[in-house]
Amino acid sequence: MKTETFETNTTETDPQILIDSFFTNYPGLFNSDEEKKIRSAWDYLISKTKDLKRSCGLPYYLHPMRVACILAKSHLGADVICSAFLHNILDVDSECLPEVEQKFGKDIASICGGTSRITALKIKSSSMHEADSIRKMLFAMVDDIRVILVKLADRLDRMRNLKSVSPESQKMVAHEVIDIWAPLASRLGMNDLKNELEDLSLKYSNPAAFQQIKAIVAQKKEERQEYLDSAVKKIYDSAAKEGIKVKISSRAKHFYSIYQKMRKRNKEAGELYDLLALRVICSTVAECYTLIGIVHSLWKPMDGRFKDYIAMPKANGYQSLHTTVICQGKPLEIQIRTQDMHNVAEHGVASHWLYKKGTNKDLVRAEDLSIFNQLRELRDEHLEDEAFFADLKNELLGDSIYVFTPKGDVKELPSGANAIDFAYAIHTGIGEKVVGAKADGKIIPLTAELKNTQIVEIITNPQAHPTQAQLKAVKTGKARQKIHSWLVANDPTFIDKDAIAKREAEIASNSLHSQQIMEQRAAEGRHRKKKQAETSYTGRIRIDNTTNFLVTIAKCCDPKPGEPIVGYISRNRGITVHAATCTTFQRIPDIEHRSIDVAWDTSDKVNGTGTT
Repeated sequence: MKTETFETNTTETDPQILIDSFFTNYPGLFNSDEEKKIRSAWDYLISKTKDLKRSCGLPYYLHPMRVACILAKSHLGADVICSAFLHNILDVDSECLPEVEQKFGKDIASICGGTSRITALKIKSSSMHEADSIRKMLFAMVDDIRVILVKLADRLDRMRNLKSVSPESQKMVAHEVIDIWAPLASRLGMNDLKNELEDLSLKYSNPAAFQQIKAIVAQKKEERQEYLDSAVKKIYDSAAKEGIKVKISSRAKHFYSIYQKMRKRNKEAGELYDLLALRVICSTVAECYTLIGIVHSLWKPMDGRFKDYIAMPKANGYQSLHTTVICQGKPLEIQIRTQDMHNVAEHGVASHWLYKKGTNKDLVRAEDLSIFNQLRELRDEHLEDEAFFADLKNELLGDSIYVFTPKGDVKELPSGANAIDFAYAIHTGIGEKVVGAKADGKIIPLTAELKNTQIVEIITNPQAHPTQAQLKAVKTGKARQKIHSWLVANDPTFIDKDAIAKREAEIASNSLHSQQIMEQRAAEGRHRKKKQAETSYTGRIRIDNTTNFLVTIAKCCDPKPGEPIVGYISRNRGITVHAATCTTFQRIPDIEHRSIDVAWDTSDKVNGTGTT
């Protein structure tokens, strides 16, 4: 695993030395005005936190400095670095956001506010509110991608410094990272960060497997280096004969990738041979394709292992040629790309800020990533269904396939998606009329799982419509939501089990609330009868010490003066009053938040006159 010494192992705690070292470690990255702004943000952080200590005993401000270093390594701008310093400042002073905006600008204040809101979310797989938390976190990206960049750096630093917490907490954080943050980094194309998050998660979630893999990778290091050096020399020599200058680096695959191979193939790490990889950097795209021919002339390629991500980039902007060859009897993976492609592969969406002058037009932009287009579309629809967003999390952060239309347009779908999902991905109108599909020219069942790179043709019929069977079969959130909406509106036989279950839970909650109020009112009524046996009711309704408001007596139960009553704020009729035992009251949506304490009036000496 790769780590930066200054980011993880510094023992220096003097604030002035730390900020000076920051600029020493990242020379030339910021101009004089930017440096002044960054130093000012650092001074502001120190003024707020200089006497605060973490639970481990170290100064509070060390973590923000390490987060800033992670982001500076990706050459991100001054506003992002300032935001890294201040990303948790609201934990220290919850009222300081206006001051931050005044001192450092609206963008930095917005990023700080966004990261603080995400920190407050409880993203746990067992949480009832997970879907809502995921929704808020993902939609925060649409507003400003830098919010998530800062948060990802925050998660990475916390993973690097997880030793000080209990093993139970370590596992909980590790599972959250592998479930949410590492896939998110992958979707944003931030490969280096994703790999380290995955490796650190494995270290704390499965220490035994981590140590086993670490030992295997460390074994026969000299022998492995000789093997890689031999392959590298052959590529250099062959490329030079063709007049191509290349840069080659060799590496063992990261630990989590090896762990996944072990699980998939049910083998020990020592039984795996394709653990090594070469990366070749060329000057042009044409040279990349020339070099793949050179590599395949040097060694026999393994069948089905060549992938052209240059002609068909991944949804996160990643481009490269991949091939696996048999070199000296062992599989060897080779990746071939240009330097610009390498920048995108390592930094993903963050590479958009690598060249502040805008000199490179090929860098990936946040607004071009499919995850942003999906989120933008979903946010515009104001969807609130929790089950839908729980599925959406898996769809957005899970594995993907890429399927082509007959015209060559590519659609990204989650693994396991079928032709119905594909039809809705093209257009809702096509999805609603789909009756059949062809994949690579052959008829396939509508519910059959699509395969990567298939060319899929959708067959429609104007008389067709969505069905309940289709609802059960689809995998994408869009298809499920559109089919569900159509069935609710058009199919009288459709039973919305999720809505029924939600309503029953709501009624049960309301019933309990109503029962509690009824018991409370009954007790109050008995008490009043003892003390005011001869007091007559006026017939008015009282709230606190006034009757001066609009009241409607519910016709369904028609409560009489003296009976226990409950009230709620209606949208058009002021306060509506029911008998405390009324079943209609128990079925009112969201009653727990709309109910209000009411009582029968027993005195003529109140302020105002009630209207009933």
